Amino acid sequence: MKIAALSDIHGNLAALNAVLDDVRRQGADVIVNLGDILSGPLYPSQTADRLKPLGLPTIKGNHERQLLAGDPSRMGPSDGFARHSLRDDQLAWIRELPTTLRLGDDVLLVHGTPQSDLSYFLETVTESGCRVATHDEVEGRAGDADATLILCGHTHLQRSITLDDGRLIVNPGSVGLQAYGDDRPFPHRMEMGSPHARYATVTRAASGWDVEFRAVEYNWHEAADLAALNGRPDWETALRTGYC
Repeated sequence: MKIAALSDIHGNLAALNAVLDDVRRQGADVIVNLGDILSGPLYPSQTADRLKPLGLPTIKGNHERQLLAGDPSRMGPSDGFARHSLRDDQLAWIRELPTTLRLGDDVLLVHGTPQSDLSYFLETVTESGCRVATHDEVEGRAGDADATLILCGHTHLQRSITLDDGRLIVNPGSVGLQAYGDDRPFPHRMEMGSPHARYATVTRAASGWDVEFRAVEYNWHEAADLAALNGRPDWETALRTGYC
């Protein structure tokens, strides 16, 4: 079984199309979508129309939860842009998505961790910024999740770790946004360092699961120009460079 894991598309339709083309060339038995699908200053409605007919196993991320809740005028700029762009049928599609999902008996899809769509799984934020999580920290976050493979997103960083009991946790990185800054719980930056769209393939082998991280070229300058046109210089820089 070969799984193509996509996450954090953030309405970047060009990046999504490039990744789907790469998946077709690489081959996969199933493509999964780990959330944060539409929010951002690019193409939320068009991205929803691209994805919905594919019927991919898909979960909500924190941004899906946020753009469905409360007053759109009080949302952050990424969620607010998406909310005003989406049709009722697209919002209904998002509303029906689960927060976690199982593929068979031993693959678990989560956005952040099994407990929270906002928690980082493989990274830890301190007063000094963001660092790679320790083995013990990841063990605690995995808890008793009963799966040999846990696929997560949220941090936009490609990373994997194998726990002592053999469980593999994989973050495929972000399809649509290769850097962002946040101030919770402390100011920090998440940066991949290049603008390539990212995803991962995970293949079941005799010895367990094998991971391949993929980086795909697309027209990121066009995406960056659109972000600038829509008043998001932070996105423009991130899309063009992979840095904040």
